[in-house]
Amino acid sequence: MSQSCLAVDIGASSGRVMLGQLANEQLQLDEIHRFKNEMMEKNGHFCWDIDTLFSEIKAGLKKCRDFDSKPVSIGIDTWAVDFVLLDENDQLITDAVAYRDPRTDGMMEEVTEIIKKERLYLDTGIQFQKFNTIYQLYALKKQQPELLEKAKTFLMIPDYFHFLLTGKKANEYTNATTTQLVNAFTKKWDKELVDALGLPFNIFQPIILPKEKLGSLKEELVEELGFSLDVYVPATHDTGSAVLAVPENNETIYISSGTWSLIGIENSFPICITKALDYNFTNEGGVDYRFRFLKNIMGLWMIQEVKRLYDDAYSFAELVQLSKQYSSFTSIVNVDDQRFLKPDDMIKEIQAYCKETKQQVPHQPGEVAKCVFDSLAESYQKAIVEIEEMIEKEYETIHVIGGGSQNEQLNQLIADKTKKVVCAGPVEATAIGNVVAQLMALRELNEIADARKVIANSFELKRYRAMTSIEEGME
Repeated sequence: MSQSCLAVDIGASSGRVMLGQLANEQLQLDEIHRFKNEMMEKNGHFCWDIDTLFSEIKAGLKKCRDFDSKPVSIGIDTWAVDFVLLDENDQLITDAVAYRDPRTDGMMEEVTEIIKKERLYLDTGIQFQKFNTIYQLYALKKQQPELLEKAKTFLMIPDYFHFLLTGKKANEYTNATTTQLVNAFTKKWDKELVDALGLPFNIFQPIILPKEKLGSLKEELVEELGFSLDVYVPATHDTGSAVLAVPENNETIYISSGTWSLIGIENSFPICITKALDYNFTNEGGVDYRFRFLKNIMGLWMIQEVKRLYDDAYSFAELVQLSKQYSSFTSIVNVDDQRFLKPDDMIKEIQAYCKETKQQVPHQPGEVAKCVFDSLAESYQKAIVEIEEMIEKEYETIHVIGGGSQNEQLNQLIADKTKKVVCAGPVEATAIGNVVAQLMALRELNEIADARKVIANSFELKRYRAMTSIEEGME
């Protein structure tokens, strides 16, 4: 049995604390603690309750006291782009405003008046999305400049949690790249871009890499918990951790399927060509300076909202089953239309889109669900065509990882649409990638290729082929 470590994985709707270790050349993963996460309205904005989230992290740590095998390390990953600012006394001076907040409306257009889109893309390689950190910071400069003047430290959400654990401040590389302020080639903060927007450069911290040791728990936390831990940063962007868990060493397309769908390939260098800009692909940082060349697509957020609006009367599995009853319903929406980012009513927005585009309007829960699943599959197919065009290569396999890999209806739709083999799993890809990064730092695993062999040998994978029944088995 190897040393064990804790992966804290917090997504847009829930968080979990997972204990991971190697046993008999397999990765063993156990859930210690699970908790909810949701946006709240605070001071006129949609925000994350980071105080409660940190309390939940500590609650998970306290549960470890009941285990014989005490973890030796911990790492935290979350979603990307969101941040907090600290003052000279290391006190919060901003709320953790969420990326779905409308404060960035119009900011991307203003920023690209100052810095041309082509230059911004060639320097950073990052996809243009209205909620990127660069536009959040520019909105803050315009709307609350006094906060930027007081700010001494910029920390992204997992950076802040790591700071609360250790007292050490740093910006982790994979998440930092999503700000659209890190140069894709120097892999450093791009001072020219920061200066061009009139943002304070001194607030940005040194960039550290996944697998680096940040420090140990603060003394007061050791006293509170009764044991100590080292903090090794994983890929703190949850997609960076998830992609590390793709159980395949050969070249493959992946879909990290959750609240968002991230579809792309892993590459050794950024692809900052004009066509990638036109197709709005991104080059986010990965472990060992690999690049995640991908497109960020509105994912299962849509069906999550549909479920909520039906007062949770149907489970996700039941919505899948209901959708199968409407094989003749074929309406499609553009899932990346900004109207679906945070509408007041997702169902009404889907219906309005169908009406405006002169398609059949879904009314029954099964029709709405089928519309969402079909639309996602259509969007994935389009992105895959674009990837293969730019890379000038055809891929045989698509790996679907994350919570969405459990959606058999959607997996079969992807196989049918793309005529490729779809391999689904592992479900807890992000937590697995987080654990694996720590195990590599602890020398329990040697390199990414070894880790992926272990992952493929540790978790059940399901395979789907176009127009055939599901074939299950280990890969």
